[in-house]
Amino acid sequence: MPCEGCMERDNESTDATMEFLLLGFSDLLCLRVLLFLVFFLVHLATLTGNVLVFVAVLMEPSRPPMLFFLCQLSVIELCYTLVIVPKALISLMVAEGSTISFLGCAAQMHLFVSLGGAECLLLVAMSYDRYVAICQPLHYGAVMSEGLCLRLALACCLGGFAVGLGLTVAIFRLPFCQSHSINHFFCDVPALLYLACTQSYSLELPLLAACLLLLLLPFLLILTSYVFIAAALLRVTSSVGRGKAFSTCFSHLAITLLHYGCATFIYIRPKSSYSPARDKMVSLVYTNITPLLYPLIYSLRNKEMRGVLRKMLGRKKIAQLN
Repeated sequence: MPCEGCMERDNESTDATMEFLLLGFSDLLCLRVLLFLVFFLVHLATLTGNVLVFVAVLMEPSRPPMLFFLCQLSVIELCYTLVIVPKALISLMVAEGSTISFLGCAAQMHLFVSLGGAECLLLVAMSYDRYVAICQPLHYGAVMSEGLCLRLALACCLGGFAVGLGLTVAIFRLPFCQSHSINHFFCDVPALLYLACTQSYSLELPLLAACLLLLLLPFLLILTSYVFIAAALLRVTSSVGRGKAFSTCFSHLAITLLHYGCATFIYIRPKSSYSPARDKMVSLVYTNITPLLYPLIYSLRNKEMRGVLRKMLGRKKIAQLN
């Protein structure tokens, strides 16, 4: 359905003075205080958990590849939440919604897509690390060298940045509705596409290309890694050894399914099936809940991470006693 009050953008509507109105949760005015408190507490817990993981790994002198990738994941999640949540909290304090400039909206979308894309690619690097550790354990130290880890981390960031930039430029070249009201709490891609004053399906091609590069291909690579891992585990005769190997993959599998599940539900679908209320609820999960769950999952299930956290807390206790 085309949006109401549409008009082609002229020169005046494309400059930096143009603004969007983020409606946020203006339809839930009676729950504003409760939602603000919940979001704020979850945001603080998310920041605390990811900072704790980052500092713990940073203080470890000998960092294995998985801890290095966990450190990068924590940094991405910190930036990810800081890009989205503060603006969402502000929108809860304003009954009629909050405004965001044209350039501010574009910057928010670009950072959001870039960080989310970098995380998708980082999950591929982590699956490769698990593949080498289980399928080629004797060559693990030589293959997963510090240089390779740094190159993989850089490639993840650059890949996410490039795809995010291309998608953002494509979206913000579209003609938007005259009202410029976004029924969301941040500048998400489907919400901006819904404002586009055109019924052509060609406007969805940049989003489909981004989904192909950041969702489908990375997920197929992760799936391929775990097919080889499963084949290797079937050859392990000891149930104890098989259980240990599986436990090293559980955290990564849980985060992969959580991340790709939410992203697939939101982005891989036609514009006609867009539902603002439903999308806002799902967006709440992957912008607030999943960044909180990541450090919890890795802290509880990853043996290396638990050891690093115990060391850090032990140093803190010793320092307090001294």
